Amino acid sequence: MRRGKDNFEEDSQKQPAVGHWKTLMPSKGSKEEPESGCQNAGGVDETQSTEQLNVSRLRSSSVEIREKGSEFLKEELHKAQKELKLKDKECERLSKVREQLEQELEELTASLFEEAHKMVREANTKQAASEKQLREARGKIDMLQAEVTALKTLVITSTPSSPNRELHPQLQSPSKAVFRKGHGRNKSTSSAVISAANQNVTPEPVSHECREVDSILFAEFQAWKESPTLDKSCSFLERIYREDVGPCLDFTKQELSELVRVAVEQNTLTMEPVASPTPPALKPSAEECGGPKKCALSGLPRVCKHRIMLGDSGNYYYISPSCRARITAVCNFFTYIRYIQQGLVRQDVELMYWEVMRLRREMSLAKLGFYPSEM
Repeated sequence: MRRGKDNFEEDSQKQPAVGHWKTLMPSKGSKEEPESGCQNAGGVDETQSTEQLNVSRLRSSSVEIREKGSEFLKEELHKAQKELKLKDKECERLSKVREQLEQELEELTASLFEEAHKMVREANTKQAASEKQLREARGKIDMLQAEVTALKTLVITSTPSSPNRELHPQLQSPSKAVFRKGHGRNKSTSSAVISAANQNVTPEPVSHECREVDSILFAEFQAWKESPTLDKSCSFLERIYREDVGPCLDFTKQELSELVRVAVEQNTLTMEPVASPTPPALKPSAEECGGPKKCALSGLPRVCKHRIMLGDSGNYYYISPSCRARITAVCNFFTYIRYIQQGLVRQDVELMYWEVMRLRREMSLAKLGFYPSEM
């Protein structure tokens, strides 16, 4: 109550100036104090409620912010997931394109390598065929040149007063009416054995001589004639090597005999007559390879009218007439079968067979020591 009085006094002291009026409520003493107390209590409650309202508003706004932020993040996440899926699809597409390109590149590389290998194989095949044709052409040229040289030699050495018996076989005795072979300065395939007459004229049989075809030998020759070859593994040549060629070229000097056999097979043996005495510069080599009075193959002291050279070695070996006859007989046989292989002999099979048998007989006689006096 005292507090109410003090307020009242303060209000009275603060009254406005003249012209301003303030209506005063009738004073009722103790009734004014409870009203002012109620007003104070109501103000506190109102403040508390305002604070609670503000707190609730803050809470609701924070919840709304969280919800909105969550929705925004979800949207962003959804967008990011969509972009990631699109990028994954793009990566997958690019990966497929890369794999396809790699496969196409591998296939292209493989096809290029295959084509390159094919071209190389074709080039090698063509080169081999060309080289083979070149060798065959050179062989034919050498053979024709040798034949021309042999024919020239025969023609030049034939005169009316001294006819060459090689060109006039009718002048020979019956025992020598068959084709005799020379082996001058030419190689084994270029001897005068196989001249044009030998290819086109049938050899006449020796007088008073009967003959009969051996069925086994003829069958082997026919089989060889179907596919002529110089491979000595076939039955036809294997028999001739064993029975004729080997024994005919089996000399005392075994190492030199083997070299002679290889040179005859490879057509690289050269035989020439000894025209003059051995020059002084060649005396050591001549002594090592025999000499005009010592045979290099037999090692026996013999008058050597011919000498041989194996390939392009440049070394000459002096040989006796008997060794010359044996080598010449083998060279004549190889020359004839080479001509058959090259298709230059156009005769009946039986006639060719008898010519082969005649050449075999010459080898047999030569290895037994029989040879013409002209040797």
